[in-house]
Amino acid sequence: MSQAPHTKQRSGAFVQLMDLPLFLLIFGVASVSMLVPALHGGVARNLDTARMFFYCAILGLTIFTLIAIAHAGRRQRNGALGSLMSLFATFVFLPAFLAIPFFEGLGTTTFLNAYVEMVSAITTTGATLFEQPERLNSTLHLWRAQVGWMGGAVMWIAASAILAPLNLGGFEVTAQAEPGQREARSSLIDRADPRERLLRVTGALLPIYIGLTVLLWVLLMISGDTSLVALSHAMSVMATSGISPVGGAEFARSGATGEALMLLFMFFALSRLTFSSDTITATQGGLRTDPEFRLGIVLIVGVPLILFLRHWLGALDVAAEDDLEQAWRALWGSVFTVMSFLTTTGFASADWAQTQAWSGLETPGLILMGLALIGGGVATTAGGVKLLRVFALYLNGLREMERLVHPSSVSGAGSDTRRLQRNGAFIAWIFFMLFALTLAVLTVLLALLGVSFEDALVLSIAGLSTTGPLTTFAADTPISLVQLSPYAKAVFCAAMVLGRLETLAIIALLTPDLWRD
Repeated sequence: MSQAPHTKQRSGAFVQLMDLPLFLLIFGVASVSMLVPALHGGVARNLDTARMFFYCAILGLTIFTLIAIAHAGRRQRNGALGSLMSLFATFVFLPAFLAIPFFEGLGTTTFLNAYVEMVSAITTTGATLFEQPERLNSTLHLWRAQVGWMGGAVMWIAASAILAPLNLGGFEVTAQAEPGQREARSSLIDRADPRERLLRVTGALLPIYIGLTVLLWVLLMISGDTSLVALSHAMSVMATSGISPVGGAEFARSGATGEALMLLFMFFALSRLTFSSDTITATQGGLRTDPEFRLGIVLIVGVPLILFLRHWLGALDVAAEDDLEQAWRALWGSVFTVMSFLTTTGFASADWAQTQAWSGLETPGLILMGLALIGGGVATTAGGVKLLRVFALYLNGLREMERLVHPSSVSGAGSDTRRLQRNGAFIAWIFFMLFALTLAVLTVLLALLGVSFEDALVLSIAGLSTTGPLTTFAADTPISLVQLSPYAKAVFCAAMVLGRLETLAIIALLTPDLWRD
């Protein structure tokens, strides 16, 4: 009994901390995280870079403390869109602070380039303006991967704590988003106090996220990668950012073993059920009945088989066509690369060139762009349109074909449709139209700013699907982002933010009626 007042007082202090604006809390965490590259820079003898990160960490913590003191005793209004606005600020304004040590530590680039690099990292896009990895020292490479990893963690948590209660991010097509079904939601994503919900979700998911990253890091080191490469690739796979300190997974020492390990961990981007059942996307049958996971498996198996069989369908004259090792390398290269781009990670296999030669495709970039546009699962770190929306349109297409054969038939509520609301396909189609319209507008804007039409299309898709490596693999020649004009870089940043938050969330922020609720 004597410890009860102390416990209550400590709990009250923690509640006061949680009363701070969400963006300020994220800013404070980002400031503390700068101590990691500062320590790494000291150990790696990148002393000038380490000094910049240490100074920025002190500056950020000082700003956080002063603002926290100013907010002491002031309870924040828990509006429905307040957390969403903080999420928007995280992807738009926080990179300006994250870019300061990167800009000062590198010293040979502009602040705009550093800002674009940080927007690309925190939105888990992974597009880089520095095509030559040797231009950055190991500490800056670690910072890029770390920012991408933190952006992935934010999306893991925000999906359940912020987007699900607002029926955004793919949740709008689920059955529980339908009017009259809100009472069926789980207690984790109800409309209770947003701070309490955010705390519960963070406590449940962050240890899983960290644990999986550490596990993959250790496994990649055992497979032969250096510590920095293994850690960067582990963080990039979990965040689906595709950031690499050596220019891609194909240049890693771990080889096929490392690719196999990364492929296993990419499954976490296919469905939320692979790591949690805390959202309304959960199904009682688990992964076996999860439509997103099943659709993802179909694509991962079907697309590589088509690429593999096209070797004979196209009647290609290859002298080594009976070489089993060459055939296996071509098949594996397609499986890994298809999985990577479907989850919007963007790593290409070391055998991807063998896959292209085997299948005889002249424009394999179109396949990669299509996979990136589809994207991974709802409430994961993957970008794209999301598998659940594609599944809703697929079911609607099947139903329309049934009505052509049996016009008077009545559709049944099978197990596959229980997860979707009655007009889920209509809502998914609206999102597709908004996505296509946004894609067209961004492509036109980039073209007007001097970018060729093909490169403008690739850049728009790379930004909206948060799959930055498309700029390297989708076009005939790799696109040099550093050569874009400042206005084109600004448009590309807007595309990455739109792709991360999605158009419906931006529209919600611009709706005055929702702010008055």
